[in-house]
Amino acid sequence: MNIEQLREYCLSLPETTEGMPFDDSILVFKVCGKLFVLTSLYETPLFVNLKCDPERAIELREQYECVEAGYHMNKKMWNTITMTGEMSNSEIKKWIRHSYDEVVKKLPKKDRTRLSVSPDPCDI
Repeated sequence: MNIEQLREYCLSLPETTEGMPFDDSILVFKVCGKLFVLTSLYETPLFVNLKCDPERAIELREQYECVEAGYHMNKKMWNTITMTGEMSNSEIKKWIRHSYDEVVKKLPKKDRTRLSVSPDPCDI
């Protein structure tokens, strides 16, 4: 997955916004103002930080070499995935959607209700 594909998929998720709140090299994607993806625009290979269920985060780190505890993030709930080609784009999209869903679960009920009716763009 390249940066354009990553951006396109993230922005296809309901109520997602993008920005560069840290500096002009770090791109973040948020849902309802809450971060769910962080990536560097200039690192090679591309990497992404994704929020993850803590138990699943450990499983993914054990299963894939390209998955590490979240760089500069809460190591319990964030993973850094380096795009080495070890997994398919569809797998990366599933992880991005999981990150999105993890953030949505913590939103106020009115926001969760509104967002829960939206289908995953991968399923359309």
